[in-house]
Amino acid sequence: MNGFQILVLIVVSLAMVVSIGASMRGWVTRRESLIWSLVCLAAAVATTWPDLTRRLANAVGIGRGADLVFYCAVVVMLIGFWMTYIRLQALRRQLTLLVRQLAIQEGERAYSNESNRRV
Repeated sequence: MNGFQILVLIVVSLAMVVSIGASMRGWVTRRESLIWSLVCLAAAVATTWPDLTRRLANAVGIGRGADLVFYCAVVVMLIGFWMTYIRLQALRRQLTLLVRQLAIQEGERAYSNESNRRV
């Protein structure tokens, strides 16, 4: 095992520990932690046994294992960006509803205060 593999395994192990710790603290769901742990495990396997990725790549018609890893990373990032976009849209909708409700309440309160002053 070379120095790069050892470094990657250390980083991936730390990422997995952080993911599990975040789940235990309730910062992320168990499902999210499991997904990140699986990604970390896949990275560790691909780093430890690079020949495995080459054989898998050849089995699906891709020439090199590094290309397979790159393609998978691009697909995972696209899915992650899409999920982030969906969450951001939901947060925007919720914020709009909240601001609308607060504006209505503030308007009702101002109208009520104005009506009380005239009496």
